Amino acid sequence: MSYPKTNDLQAFVAVARDQSFTKAAAKLGITPSALSHTLRALEEKLGVRLLTRTTRNVSTTDAGERLMRSIAPLFDQIATEVEALSELSDKPRGTIRVSCTDDQIELCLRPMLAQFINDYPDISLELYVDYGFTNIVEERFDAGIRMGEAISKDMIAVRIGPDWRLAVVGAPDYFNKNPIPRTPHDLTKHACVNIRHRPSGSIYAWEFEKEGQAFTVKVEGQLVFNSIMHVLNAAVDGIGLAYIPEELVAPYLADGRLVEVLAPWCPKFQGYHLYYPNRRQTSPAFTAFVEALKYKD
Repeated sequence: MSYPKTNDLQAFVAVARDQSFTKAAAKLGITPSALSHTLRALEEKLGVRLLTRTTRNVSTTDAGERLMRSIAPLFDQIATEVEALSELSDKPRGTIRVSCTDDQIELCLRPMLAQFINDYPDISLELYVDYGFTNIVEERFDAGIRMGEAISKDMIAVRIGPDWRLAVVGAPDYFNKNPIPRTPHDLTKHACVNIRHRPSGSIYAWEFEKEGQAFTVKVEGQLVFNSIMHVLNAAVDGIGLAYIPEELVAPYLADGRLVEVLAPWCPKFQGYHLYYPNRRQTSPAFTAFVEALKYKD
């Protein structure tokens, strides 16, 4: 039989990974209809069905899963080797994809971005805002950012920021209309702005500590976001109380737009770390990025 084209196999891997013709087509730079046609032609050439299509999603058949397991690592290896060729260049070059949250961008990345972009004109950074604890290996990110204690042992972790704590804050106008909470348990009587990290996850329960005893308080409110920046804006607008990283909220406390309460109850968390697989073959571009981000006391 005639062997399928490499591009057709790459197209299959893209669809199988994303389980979506629309997402895969966007990454490949073609239309979903063209991609669907390519996959049907591939199935006809191989004489076996690779994908199960429904109106809502796409999944691999047993044959498709077998093909995926065998060829996807090969394409990944090719991409790694091509990227490694940048070592032969005088200047680091390539694209670095990082999964992170918007507050991590604001606190850890934004301060170094302008200088880094200027120093390395051949490096492109793709920063993907994601609160869903994405598996960076499965989603093919070069790295992710999390708190130190949340990183699995099979990852390399590099500290990129100091230890930090959350601050309970509200606008002066809010406190003109509502009493100041004296303990975290008083928050159950207040309007609070919540965050849900992923659609299928639970709303974050606010974490506190007193005399070495840690506990959580489940607060209520009419607003739930999946971005801490919008939580911050809602607090500034006087809609309710919010639990925000202290460094992020510092300018608002300084100019009086927000007021902090319950400070003695708010514990510190281990600083943010950049993490990546320990089997990753680091390129000069990635090494430069890590060095630029490293936290210096």
